[in-house]
Amino acid sequence: MEKILVKIFSTAQDACQAVARRIRDLILQNQKQHKHSVLGLATGSTMIGIYQNLVEMHHHKSLILSSVVSFNLDEYWPMEPASLQSYHAWMNEVFFDHVDILPDNIHIPSGVIREEYLTSWCLAYEQAITECGGIDFQLLGIGRSGHIGFNEPGSERQSRTRRVTLDRVTRQDAAADFFSEEYVPHMAVTMGVGTILEAKEIALLAFGEHKADIIRQTVEGDVTPEIAASFLQDHPNVTIYLDEAAAEGLTRVHSPWLGGSCQWDALMERKAVTWLVQQVHQPILKLTPEHYTENHLGDAIRSDRGAYDLNLRTFRALMQTITGWPAGKDTQKRILILSPHPDDDVICMAGTLMRLIEQQHEVHVAYMVSGYLSVFDHNVRRHAQFVRQFNDIFDLNPSHSIEIQARIDQLLSQKLSGQPDPDEIKAIKSLIRRTEAIAAASFCGLQPEHIHFLDLPFYNADRVDQRLLGSNDIQQVVHLLQEIHPEIIFAAGDLSDPHGTHQVCLQAFIEALGHVAPNETVPQVWLYRGAWQEWAIEQIDMVIPLSPDELRKKRYAIFRHESQKDRAMFPGPYDEREFWQRAEQRNMHTADLYDTLGLPEYYALEAFARWPLGRSLHQQGILEATIQEKNLHE
Repeated sequence: MEKILVKIFSTAQDACQAVARRIRDLILQNQKQHKHSVLGLATGSTMIGIYQNLVEMHHHKSLILSSVVSFNLDEYWPMEPASLQSYHAWMNEVFFDHVDILPDNIHIPSGVIREEYLTSWCLAYEQAITECGGIDFQLLGIGRSGHIGFNEPGSERQSRTRRVTLDRVTRQDAAADFFSEEYVPHMAVTMGVGTILEAKEIALLAFGEHKADIIRQTVEGDVTPEIAASFLQDHPNVTIYLDEAAAEGLTRVHSPWLGGSCQWDALMERKAVTWLVQQVHQPILKLTPEHYTENHLGDAIRSDRGAYDLNLRTFRALMQTITGWPAGKDTQKRILILSPHPDDDVICMAGTLMRLIEQQHEVHVAYMVSGYLSVFDHNVRRHAQFVRQFNDIFDLNPSHSIEIQARIDQLLSQKLSGQPDPDEIKAIKSLIRRTEAIAAASFCGLQPEHIHFLDLPFYNADRVDQRLLGSNDIQQVVHLLQEIHPEIIFAAGDLSDPHGTHQVCLQAFIEALGHVAPNETVPQVWLYRGAWQEWAIEQIDMVIPLSPDELRKKRYAIFRHESQKDRAMFPGPYDEREFWQRAEQRNMHTADLYDTLGLPEYYALEAFARWPLGRSLHQQGILEATIQEKNLHE
């Protein structure tokens, strides 16, 4: 069902390394023939791993880039080259400043060209590509709306380099880079779809479960201007590189039985049975052999006693996921909940958190970053005014309070759009998030001495997509683990948050866990997902039932995060609901799904997956991609 060659890798790092090696091989091959290599380059966090690998190759003398000519995909308009969000600055910081590409060989769309000259400038950009012999290798990311470059929905196949108006989804996705959606430019200059399709070879990369749906539409759907990436189906030499999360929507991963035979194990059986329930609208124990055979699942019931045994195995396995004792009944445990932002703990698992405390376990919560980015400026002004008037009431140096408030007003008034906060404002915003976290945790029953704030350094980088994990980040998590010695850990296991913080925090935790002394017992680890997406039913290993009263208490815990109430700074492009609404409706939807499967009916369920996650799709993905590649060549 895949109309483009797709390769699935265990991790994004593996995918980036594979693409970097392909670029290296192309450059070396052309150098042997005394030819230059023309690269079409892209920006964004997805691409950082590729550039890091190329820089490392260059530093180890295995790659010389002086013969490379580069053309970047796009740039915001208007945008000064030295601006923090400029793709000129991004490319210099991440790549060009670290390799030997000649400055005259670097081409990036202009964000400062005057409007009356834009058309002629874009024609000249196209001409420059043609004069170099065309692009040999084009890198692409993909937006949630399916854009490549900034070719938004509605872009035509023949489109060329031009100025475009950015889709609202694109601007919302870029909000974290600009510290607020209101500061994101409304326009950009981009290569056209036609320009991209003239490249000799194209590699598109996508990582994270939030890209799974658009990847499925791009690879398996129809070619349509509403999804610019779908035009890649018309190109003879395109490869899409995915991590396992971004591949979740593909038929070969989501429902491989529809594309032919598949390897049956416990995970695949559970996936097939729960899928079938939703197709035929019958609970598990009422599924018949006819249901299986009429829905491409005849292979699943050929062994053992057929449908009856498979139904029973799956039903029992799912029943075992339901528990009211998330840490067991026998003894009190030391439990650590790692919350990337100061509100993820209550949004995702407040019911479980309160249950653990009620059952008298020793529960700790560690907030990994300050979360200051998600505080609006007006909240800073409100808190400054409160402090001043509070001091007035109690005659606590009111003149000094007036000076401080004036200083804050001055800093906020002088802050340029899209620029990072001054350090004093960052500190105030961090304090707002910290006090809200303490209020929410205390409401859940957590002891003050069990509340920890790590403030990992990576979060303080000015550019969101340059927030890379460092040794200091990992060491702080190591110290926390050594201090608490947790027997059970709950961590955020999703990749969908708009600024990638959850992903980096999970990486910090996993790497820190690897530094734990080998003679120490490795803790049991459960993963929850954040405000954007729930685990697929076959991935769930534990659910905690919540009563209406417990779900209401969870809502009140979320309400303690007042700066995130009513309107979040980064709500995501497709969901205008507040975080408490998302949390409640997601938990109730999971309960409805369990009910549909024929399992006990609950009001709401919080879901968790055991780490490490189940059987890796890596070998299956690479194998099937290799077979498809062979068939395409034949």
